[in-house]
Amino acid sequence: MTVGDGMKGRVSTKGGAALRAAMTRLLAGRPERADGCLTKEDLWREAQVSRATMNRAQDILAEWDAHMVQYGKTTPREAQRDATIADLRRKLTAKTQQGTLLKRQLQAAAIAITALHHDNEALRNELSE
Repeated sequence: MTVGDGMKGRVSTKGGAALRAAMTRLLAGRPERADGCLTKEDLWREAQVSRATMNRAQDILAEWDAHMVQYGKTTPREAQRDATIADLRRKLTAKTQQGTLLKRQLQAAAIAITALHHDNEALRNELSE
């Protein structure tokens, strides 16, 4: 029996528990040992196991891959940041539109005031003649 055949899919209980705990922390956005990116490299680093150990944990990797397919590689913190940015962009767009409307109203008022001023000047000239 070769090592590759005999060890395929076999991970110690301790290694499997470390990988599951690391996966839970990473997916929750609370890494302790890695930078928090949702990558397999961060998974084995967070679990403090070797890459080979992680690669043998096929059931855990299948769960990891399924989560990535369903939710993507965005951490909860990144998702919150993206939601905040999107909300701020919507607010900025609304304020920009409001500013544009107010600018147009101000320009219209300035034109009306200018016209009234000229009419007033013309009437004063007529009265003074």
